[in-house]
Amino acid sequence: PPPHARHPTRPPAQKSPTPDATPPRPPPPHEPGRLPVPPASAAMGAQQSVNAGKAKVDLHVDLTHMLCEALLLPPLSSSATISQIVGRISLKHPSLFGRSEKLDVILDKGVNDSNVVVAFRRPRPEWLSQQSFVIQHSMTPEIAVHGFPADNFTRSGSRGVNLSRLSLGVEINEPTTSKWTSGTSVKFEHIRPVNNDGRSIARDHEGFPLTCSGNLHDNMIILKQESGYADVKDNSFLRVNFQMEQGLPLVPKSLTFNRVKCAVSKGIKLGPTFLVTSLTGGSIVGDMAPYQAFAIGGLGSVRGYGEGAVGSGRLCLIGNCEYTVPLAKNLEGSLFMDCGSDLGSARHVPGNPALRQGKPGFGVGFGYGVHFNTDIGQIRVDYAMNAFSRKTFYFSINTGVFRSNMPRRNKPVPEAFEGCTVEVVVIFCWTLKRQAMRM
Repeated sequence: PPPHARHPTRPPAQKSPTPDATPPRPPPPHEPGRLPVPPASAAMGAQQSVNAGKAKVDLHVDLTHMLCEALLLPPLSSSATISQIVGRISLKHPSLFGRSEKLDVILDKGVNDSNVVVAFRRPRPEWLSQQSFVIQHSMTPEIAVHGFPADNFTRSGSRGVNLSRLSLGVEINEPTTSKWTSGTSVKFEHIRPVNNDGRSIARDHEGFPLTCSGNLHDNMIILKQESGYADVKDNSFLRVNFQMEQGLPLVPKSLTFNRVKCAVSKGIKLGPTFLVTSLTGGSIVGDMAPYQAFAIGGLGSVRGYGEGAVGSGRLCLIGNCEYTVPLAKNLEGSLFMDCGSDLGSARHVPGNPALRQGKPGFGVGFGYGVHFNTDIGQIRVDYAMNAFSRKTFYFSINTGVFRSNMPRRNKPVPEAFEGCTVEVVVIFCWTLKRQAMRM
């Protein structure tokens, strides 16, 4: 599910893997089970700036679960919190060749994963479509589909399967209106399963295929269309997001498929309280690799379960509902209920990973939470229980901003990098997850 804002009257700016490579979009509203993302003007964390000529170096520390989840970090499976630290280095150049060409280079590195994005955009008038050329490589643990559920489905363990994904493509974003956004992209993807030692593998530890082709890698050319609608009012909001991906058979042994996903969110202010409901559905037909399945379970879908512990299939349907009540000046309480199902489609995934791991295919989670707003951000504690009466605490911190001015340096900057911005970020994602005793 995409990011969302806490209240319709204070929506944030939507996050993007290439911050300056696409024009701004209307802010998305809040959906249950996810932390709000503050506006870009209120960057999170401890930040320091160093000026070097016309260039500026920003260093800041973030504590945010949203970014860690976007980077597909695994859940906290041990007491070693060092595994939840992610470092980011980003280089932004507003005029690479002197004609307002924008260049973005982003590097995210954690203990278990990494992500590199290079984006280039040529200047175009605002009323024309904006074109971006993007190259991306990521290495992430494949826990949602190939992980095994543990502790009565409250967490997911790794089976040593990771995905190396290389993509090259062009993104075209239509001029935004007050409520509508639209974007189209064409990209080539090369996906290679690897083990924890970095060696390519075609099958899991039980001998079932990890790719659609049966080889050590899959190649695909994907045409993607995404449209969004957001209507934010003082007392309510409505948001609709539609995505469709079409695999094109333009290269030998490439995957041919159609993948559709739609999410609808509705929020209503009831006096001092706020009610948010959302419904998400997806479907995929045609060629399919196991890693393309819709994973259900976790903080972003059904709380009380581990990541992908409910199931994974060709179809999915997820519903969320959260009711927030103000308790004090900076204190809020919430009641929530989540449910999700693969609609019996797990057996149609190659290798049948969900049924082999004993995932139920349907899950319900409900509970309550307390949100405390401080000067450094929001502290959120959620208590969820799944259908097996197993209870889980989620503790997360969404920090505010600290700023301090540093003296200007007189060190000269190369002419090619005049006006560029370099950011060095350390993100510490801490989601304390404790299984409670049965009552």
